[in-house]
Amino acid sequence: MRVQSIVIVFLVGIIPILSVSWSLVQTYNQKAVSQRISELQRQGNSLANLLQSTGYLTNKDIPEVNTEISQIAGIYEGRIIIVNNSLNIIKDTYGLEEGNTLIAEVVIKTLRGTNAPIHNKNRNYIEMTIPITHNTTNTTKEIMGVIVMIFSTKNIVAISDMLSQKTLVLFITMAILIFVFAFFYSSVLTKPLKRLRGAIGHLTEGYMDEEISISGFYETDLISNSLNQMLLRMKNLEKSRQEFVSNVSHELKTPLTSVKVLADSLLMQENVAPELYREFLVDIAEEIERESKIINDLLSLVKLDKTASDMNISSTNINDLLESVLKRLRPIAKKRNIELVFESFRPVVAEVDEVKLSLAISNLIENAIKYNVEDGWVRVSLNADHKYFYVKVADSGIGIPEDAQDFIFDRFYRVDKARSRGTGGTGLGLSITKNAIHMHKGAIKVYSKENEGTTFTVRVPLNYIA
Repeated sequence: MRVQSIVIVFLVGIIPILSVSWSLVQTYNQKAVSQRISELQRQGNSLANLLQSTGYLTNKDIPEVNTEISQIAGIYEGRIIIVNNSLNIIKDTYGLEEGNTLIAEVVIKTLRGTNAPIHNKNRNYIEMTIPITHNTTNTTKEIMGVIVMIFSTKNIVAISDMLSQKTLVLFITMAILIFVFAFFYSSVLTKPLKRLRGAIGHLTEGYMDEEISISGFYETDLISNSLNQMLLRMKNLEKSRQEFVSNVSHELKTPLTSVKVLADSLLMQENVAPELYREFLVDIAEEIERESKIINDLLSLVKLDKTASDMNISSTNINDLLESVLKRLRPIAKKRNIELVFESFRPVVAEVDEVKLSLAISNLIENAIKYNVEDGWVRVSLNADHKYFYVKVADSGIGIPEDAQDFIFDRFYRVDKARSRGTGGTGLGLSITKNAIHMHKGAIKVYSKENEGTTFTVRVPLNYIA
């Protein structure tokens, strides 16, 4: 990451500078050449008017005109050749071609009425042709000759080279500064991540009691907080597992101990009355039932944990399924005088695994009965839309503390451990329920307030999604 950040910052900083530097040099070249051509065009037009008005093409022995031509050639460090319409060279500031004939494409084109400046970048010169015209009528002009102006652009090139050298020095300086900045910035950027990596490595070594505190960027603070939350959940889960092992060991052992004590009591007594035998056998049967329930919960969780667990999907009448679950649980509710109400808003048929869904709903309703108040109520409702069906289980029970609501679906977790043990809970019921709902690609939510009751809402697709 550090290398990437160095490269990215370096490129982001250096590319604009390189672009601006190149653009600056190119702009100077274009502007300088354009300005030089404009100046030469003005000077050439002025000279053409002077030559025409003085009749220089027929009489070149005019000192003032020759002086003007020489001055223009000297100022711009160039060469001026004057040619008449017969292509004869009248004047050459170099004095080399006077009296000769100049047959050149640009001169012929100018005599025919078309001319344009030529900039030869390889040989560093500008060549221009200016027509010398004479007005024959108000609308027509006769081209009497041509002024050929050849000027060097070496001074422009020299200034451009000097500008390029200074730009290169500036570019190298800025590149070094940007690289140094990128190096230190990458160090600052990755420093919190290094500390974070070290903290995570510390955790992997087993030091889970220390809280991660990484100050720096806002994002690293968020990662640090998320890791602390994850660490807290891991600690709670580990604590719950340890408690579960302890609780299950105790609860599996307690019924066996009770059975042994009851059996030993019967064996130690002679001539035991049949009524006492029956009383002891009833107690033994209850302890065996309790043992069986714990083992069944464990087996249910193991089955639901298998990734290859088969889903026996079939089209099921959800109304009938809920009626069946409620019928099985009404005797439990009746013992505590708890009103058990079912409300169906419409007939619902869905593709579900009837056994697994029954187990999930049964756990919710049974919990609503167990953790309710005397003479309370449990209301179960069923509704559906075009895509999902919804089962709501609401009760008037003791509620769930707000700080425990994020953990109630964790396996082995129990809100009130003493109360759960007294009601025969193992902390597996809601975990089993959540797994069963998720296997149907559904969702489960809880809303609860202490001493006011709890509401579980289950949403399951009408059509099973494999």
